[in-house]
Amino acid sequence: MKDLAKKFGHNLRGTRRDKGISQDKLALLADIDRSYVGRIERGEVNITLEKAYQLAEVLECDVRELLP
Repeated sequence: MKDLAKKFGHNLRGTRRDKGISQDKLALLADIDRSYVGRIERGEVNITLEKAYQLAEVLECDVRELLP
């Protein structure tokens, strides 16, 4: 399971960077604590589907692009 979280986090970080969005801005727009966004990107937490969709919406991408 941990491997999935790491891959999701890697994809999230890559997509966020490609779009030129800071962790702070992503956290603000997705209404998620900035430190939690960092933990997601490092694969330290398993997030809910709801959070995954929130993040995809803010990044204007299909949630499948973030999934491993």
